[in-house]
Amino acid sequence: MRGARSAKWVASAIVVALAATACGGGDDDGGDGGSDGAAGNPDGIVRIDGGEPQNPLIPMNTNEALGGLVIDNLFSKLLDFDDEGQIFMVAAESVEPNEDNSVWTVTLKEGWTFHDGTPVTAESYVNAWNWAANVTNNQNGSFWFQDIVGYEDVHPEEGEPTADAMSGLQAVDETTFTIELTDPVPYYDYKLGYSTFTPLPESFYEDPEAFGESPVGNGPYSFVEWNHGESIELTRYEEYAGEDAAQNGGIHIQAYDGLEAAYTDLQSGNLDIIRQVGPRDLPLYQQDLGEDRTVAQPYNGTQTITPAWYNWEDTPPEVLQGVSMAIDRETITQTVLNGSRTPADSFVPPGVYGYEAGASGDITTFDPERARQLVEENGGIPGDRITIQYNADGGHREWVEAVCNSIIETLDVECVGDSKVDFDTDLEAREANEVESMYRGGWLADYPLNVNFLKELYASYAHSNYGRFDNAEVDELFAEGDRAATLDEAVALYQEAEQLLWQEMPSIPLWYQNVNAGWGPNVENVRFDTAGVPVLNEVTVNE
Repeated sequence: MRGARSAKWVASAIVVALAATACGGGDDDGGDGGSDGAAGNPDGIVRIDGGEPQNPLIPMNTNEALGGLVIDNLFSKLLDFDDEGQIFMVAAESVEPNEDNSVWTVTLKEGWTFHDGTPVTAESYVNAWNWAANVTNNQNGSFWFQDIVGYEDVHPEEGEPTADAMSGLQAVDETTFTIELTDPVPYYDYKLGYSTFTPLPESFYEDPEAFGESPVGNGPYSFVEWNHGESIELTRYEEYAGEDAAQNGGIHIQAYDGLEAAYTDLQSGNLDIIRQVGPRDLPLYQQDLGEDRTVAQPYNGTQTITPAWYNWEDTPPEVLQGVSMAIDRETITQTVLNGSRTPADSFVPPGVYGYEAGASGDITTFDPERARQLVEENGGIPGDRITIQYNADGGHREWVEAVCNSIIETLDVECVGDSKVDFDTDLEAREANEVESMYRGGWLADYPLNVNFLKELYASYAHSNYGRFDNAEVDELFAEGDRAATLDEAVALYQEAEQLLWQEMPSIPLWYQNVNAGWGPNVENVRFDTAGVPVLNEVTVNE
């Protein structure tokens, strides 16, 4: 193995720590600026940082955070989750299973319309899901429908579809439809809380490409304009039938090249909310903004570095275990990240049902001697070199460098960051199988079950499995969990699957995410949900 040893990363981290002020939490509830209810200017526009979505704005094709910020405000889901992870209904009146969880009946609330004024009906869901599942439409979220009877007819593994619709999806009347599953799934209602399961208006099918540039949803905001690479404008939908109507006039989502530029705009009054403060500003942001205009709270998200298995395929998992033990998570999170992250001990974050403390055993514990032993006895790092691909606009450079320096110090191999200009470019490289060694993986909950942090990332067929991990035994354990009779049994079986993942190492969990966000004096009632997402419909504008 080759590469220079260095302890400079530790010294640099300590310098950052000495410059920092304590990163204590804001309000426990996410901070509301001390205000209750709607106030100020009901037509005021909320300005928030964002970036360029990877794909056209179609819910079934959006599986990344920048596009999700838009989709989640343009479209309302059937159901959602409170801060305790419990389900509550949004567009659905009820979602009920039969006795063995093989058929689910969805009853919609009446009076809902799309932003073009047309009614939202059971057919709006059935047609949208059938279109999204069809292999010819090439949607990122198509695999979410694979539980439904007839999926294989519209999405065969090879060849053309033999049907236009899944036989297990049936509209009963204007407000009722049924979902028949190939196997019972006890947690299927949780999955319906993901935005892929939203409806589409009839106008969508006339020109899906045009729709992606100017979407028509059923949510609290309607679409106004997308200036690519610059901004996206949404406005309050006045005829919205939901209980979570917008308390402001609209949203301006401003694209930034980096978190530092967004923070500067926030301080100067050109931005109202920043979703995450970057490492440079973490030490002082609460002092700069005041604790009543900041939040520091955990959310259901993880950060990983993930090997591209098409370049690691002949490497024993013990080598990845050694790389994991070579990373001093405690020092990096407390210094470089100013105490704003929690070292991971599971593939699943603590706020999710199914999290088991210490699931990783000693694999996420910093142990240089054991790390070197595992790597050296199992053939070493491919090419004695690790690169960590990341997006430069996300505030990741500092910690990527620290992780690399910890690996260099421990394993005496080369390790460098591979910076991509933005998140869109980063994702394109992952999808094209162009990752040189590893990539930075971040995941926030689509629904608050351990299933979402395991199956949706490490099943061989999962779209977000950009590392191309493929293990038949893991897939079968996931399938056993899906066939469980109850929710509790499913979660327990997925916990068993997680233990196998620690043996196979599809990825290296680093730490659990925190929201470290801030807002300016022009807005109040700002809070973030357990997925780390700002609840923008509740924000009020003062001027």
